[in-house]
Amino acid sequence: MAPHSLTLSGIGKGFGSTEVLKGIDLAIRPGEFLSLVGMSGCGKSTLLRIIAGLETADRGQVAIGGTDVTGVDPTDRNLAMVFQSYALYPHMTVRENIATPLRMRELRLAQRLPLIGRLLTPPALRARIAAAVEEAAETLQIATLLDRRPAQLSGGQRQRVALARALVRQPAAFLMDEPLSNLDAKLRAHMRDELAALHRRLGATFVYVTHDQVEAMTMSDRIALMSDGRIEQLGTPDELYRAPVNLTVARFIGAPTINLIPVEADAGGDLSAFGQALMLRAPGPGPATLGLRAEDLRIAAASDAPGFDARVLRSETHGADRFVTCAILAATDLTATLRQPVSAGPAPAAGARVRLGFAAQHAHLFDADGCRKMLRSAAGVAA
Repeated sequence: MAPHSLTLSGIGKGFGSTEVLKGIDLAIRPGEFLSLVGMSGCGKSTLLRIIAGLETADRGQVAIGGTDVTGVDPTDRNLAMVFQSYALYPHMTVRENIATPLRMRELRLAQRLPLIGRLLTPPALRARIAAAVEEAAETLQIATLLDRRPAQLSGGQRQRVALARALVRQPAAFLMDEPLSNLDAKLRAHMRDELAALHRRLGATFVYVTHDQVEAMTMSDRIALMSDGRIEQLGTPDELYRAPVNLTVARFIGAPTINLIPVEADAGGDLSAFGQALMLRAPGPGPATLGLRAEDLRIAAASDAPGFDARVLRSETHGADRFVTCAILAATDLTATLRQPVSAGPAPAAGARVRLGFAAQHAHLFDADGCRKMLRSAAGVAA
């Protein structure tokens, strides 16, 4: 089946006096892997359930492939949903679990009965369902598990069965609600690779809900970052990382978390931090926040500008990278973390005094309301 677009227009939803979704507009392209990401309670799972038809929006419209399905029953939307809990039938084999959606769709009630159903089902229909199950199992590499029951499977195998059960329906789109959150860290990393590869093979539309930014960043074509019932930013993973539209996005995307330094712009826009000129210029005067990614900070020469004097608190090695956390000397209880390759040399000693430098073109500036603003060097070059 060809992939379908999904279009949400003005979706609003409340529970009692709490407004969970505040007018969501979102166009998901055919064949796209789009992640809905954000902190717990931001509304992402509610939005997914509204797409599926499991929740009813208070206002707005849902369209699949250009067709309005706002009032259509979930069973008639042809969407496959994969849940965090897998939701497998424990008394059924893997083969039977995968076949269940097709049996519910293709067979009459009498044909689903355990004793006489096989006699009432045409052989050609039985063969078609069996072939579809085999094909889905081969795609998910679980063909050798078809005669086992869920209790005999690992967590990763159960997740593949849940995916195969969704795949066998040939849906207009796949909806996934934190499907990897029950797996351990190593298996989650493996399943991320498998999901991304599955999406490339199928070319299907995937809508994926997660609170884990690593999942969103590594698998998605685009990310819709949600907060407080709104989409804060919609874009590619690189766009959200390199050009966050506000502080909410900047804080959420990136590990370690972006370093945030309070700064002040004078009447001419010249920025200073802790009374020290930074050789940077804002569009206007007032308090602001300077954002610096860990990889954009460096240990610099004592006189380098812009920069901050700091004291090393600790160093942590993570494979080929080292994270060095420092206390800003001119501030109280303000730290900054830089990333450097282990190959750069020995880790700086705890307690050592260092200069943290950065390049103006890699800095982010946010105004008092948290919105991203243009930042220029003192020479007038845009950062």
